[in-house]
Amino acid sequence: MFSWRAMWQHFIEMKGYLAFTTILFLAGIFIGASNTSFEQMITGQIAGLEGMVQQINQSSNPGLAMFLFIFFNNAIKSILIIYLGLFFGIIPLAFILINGMVLGYLFANNPQPQIDLFTLIVKGILPHGIIELPAIIIAGAYGLRFGILSIKGIGALLVRDRKFGRVFEGFAARTVPLMVWLVVALLAAAIIESTVTVWLLSTEFG
Repeated sequence: MFSWRAMWQHFIEMKGYLAFTTILFLAGIFIGASNTSFEQMITGQIAGLEGMVQQINQSSNPGLAMFLFIFFNNAIKSILIIYLGLFFGIIPLAFILINGMVLGYLFANNPQPQIDLFTLIVKGILPHGIIELPAIIIAGAYGLRFGILSIKGIGALLVRDRKFGRVFEGFAARTVPLMVWLVVALLAAAIIESTVTVWLLSTEFG
């Protein structure tokens, strides 16, 4: 169950959900970059993160504190959106869309004007984002699948479909190894973001 081959096979079965959440994330990037209607909400999200970063920088060990914050923030949120998807998939959909919008807003409003956008993406996002962003999209896809199963479950109760329980239990069992793989992936991403990404960006400031 915990083998990568088994997880990859299940990803293939989930390709429709993975494609949808990827498109939703990209749509969020486009909305965040081009639509000012959500600027207040997005800047509120960013301000909250900036406040945490300021607290971390004032700690006795900023590097370790930054790593722990990044890892636990991403890992806990990713696991939560999988299982909160039980509420008809609303929370995973909102989570993926908002994360895309924040990223799109940052692209359109470069927080580091002394660094060109291309460099910001290549050095500030890609090193860890190549792991972190797919992990978040995968978590959102599984949360959405839970939401669809919740809706189908209501129908199954009405028609007394006893087979549905096995389908639900089978999918829920698949999320256990998924959590392990996501935590490992996000651990690697947090290490890269708190070390390699910080170093790459620091070189731009001389």
